[in-house]
Order: sequence, then C-alpha cells, then structure tokens
Amino acid sequence: MKSNRVFIAWLRWPIYTRIAIIILLLIIIFGQLISLVEPQQFSNVFDGIWWALITVSTVGYGDSVPKTPAGKVVSMLLILLGAAFVTAYFATMATAAFSKQQRYAEGKVNYRGRGHMILVGWNEKSNKLMRTLQSANPGRTIVLIDETLQEGPLMENIHFIRGHPADDSTLKNANIEEADIVFITANQHKNEAAADMQSILTLLAVKGLNPSVYCVVEILTEKQRKNAERAGANQIISTADLLKTAMLQHFLIKSQLADPVFQEADIHLKVHAFPVPEHMEGCSFQDVIQHFMNDNILIIGIQQKDGPALSPSFSYKIQPTDQLLSL
Repeated sequence: MKSNRVFIAWLRWPIYTRIAIIILLLIIIFGQLISLVEPQQFSNVFDGIWWALITVSTVGYGDSVPKTPAGKVVSMLLILLGAAFVTAYFATMATAAFSKQQRYAEGKVNYRGRGHMILVGWNEKSNKLMRTLQSANPGRTIVLIDETLQEGPLMENIHFIRGHPADDSTLKNANIEEADIVFITANQHKNEAAADMQSILTLLAVKGLNPSVYCVVEILTEKQRKNAERAGANQIISTADLLKTAMLQHFLIKSQLADPVFQEADIHLKVHAFPVPEHMEGCSFQDVIQHFMNDNILIIGIQQKDGPALSPSFSYKIQPTDQLLSL
C-alpha cells in the first residue's frame, strides 16, 4: 500500500519533471558504470558522468570513447535509453510551451499582478480606450475581460481573460482584489436596456469582491443612472450626454460662437480658440495637452484651415497655422 501511494505521488508530478529526473539518474548510473567497466579510459566517476552527459545529449565530442566490448555495450544501452528520454523531454517541453501560449491567447491563464487596470467588454470604443491608456501609461498592464472573443488581441501589456464579467470566477481570474481601476463598457451585442442591466450586474460583482476599487461605468439609458450610483459606481459615463455635448461643441465652433456661453439644459460650454505658442510648434498633441494641464487649461482639439478637429491623434504634430481649442 505504501509503494502504491509513492507511485501515485510520483505520477502527480509534472511529466517534464519526471523525465528530467530519469535522465539525470541515467547519466549518474551510466557514468559510474562506465568508470567501473573502463577504468583506464575513465579514471574517475566525474569523467564517466561527463561522457554520459555528452552521449545522452547527442553532442558527441569524442574526447572520451569506450575501447572494450563491455564499454561499447554500456554505450549502446545508454544511447538507446537516454536518447529516447531526451527526445521525450524536449518534445514534452515544446508541447507544454505551445499549450500555455494557446491557453494564454484563449484567455485561460489567470493574471497574478497587482495595480492593474481592468477593461470589461471588447468593442471599438474599448479598443480606442485601451490604446489611449497604453499611450498615457505604457508600462501598466490592462486586463481585458470579454466572453465573445475567441482569442485576445495581440497587444503589448494586454492580458486577456475570457468569461462572463459578472461571474466571480472570471473576476478572480483577473485578480480583481489587486486591481486599481475598472472600466465597464456597454455590451454592444445587447439592446440599451439589457446592456445597462448587465453593466450594473457586473458593477455589483466587482464591488462585492473589491469594494475599494475605482469603477467607471458606461450607461446608455438615463433611467439606469441612479441604479449605477446605488451599485457603487465612482464615475458614470453617459453615452447620450457625451454625444449631445460633442455635437454642441461642433455647432459652437462651426458657428464661430467661441466667446458667448451656449446654455442648453444643464450644459454650459465656452469654447476658446487661441494661437499656438511658438515653442509648442511641431510638438505632439499629447505634449500640448500635458503642457496646458499644468495651467488648468483643458485642450479639446485644434482649429485647422479646413475646420475644427476635436480630440485628434496624440501623435499629431501641431502646425504653426493651427489654433488650440479649449473649454
């Protein structure tokens, strides 16, 4: 019974570990055996182990070669046994590496880091958000949770977890307990009401596992805004309000109403256009934003010759003829 338990415990070890131990034992045993069979060629056990290692690995330096028939028989046994285990070892290692890579791409590998950002849902909005977050903080890991993707996006510092975002197991696989911030986007495959319900359900699951994590939630319908607040959302992004604000900004700029204040409902906007400082000409739009943020000035876009461009690419180079737009 004891030997049976030992055998079962041995089988529980990873197969590549078991094969490596067998190869090591073969090298030691045959190294000692060859030093006994041919003491003139192998004066000590270390020389025998060296010869066994070179033989098993199929390197074959030829610096030490058995001369007697008995030594050659030992060599043949070592080649037949050792080559088989060495081949099996490297094949197992290659298979394990490929399997882990495949599991990683399929979102089946748990994330173990901390201080990361979690992005729930994969769509065009989340794709752009992900790239913007990477540009702002390149070294920070983003964990993407989605159940529709078969394989995660091949992007640097992106860890994909496949599963339903409201399931505790999925959130734990993303290490929600150590996350710093969570972005929950609306499910594009559902209607607005169903998408908001899923977002709120996901928010409840997130707050249940990590009450202190900062949560930003996208809400599509106004009537679910209160529910999102009750569920613990730290910041609510209303798609309808964003669309309305963006259109009003374009209207103000296009109509050259930069100085007056446009008031509609609860929105108060004042758009200013001013020349680009000479020292900022040729700088990227991202550098301009960061420069003026130090003075508490929010840059929302640029006024070009052919019209305004709100939120251009961060890499856009500011031209001398451009004007900066701020709120």
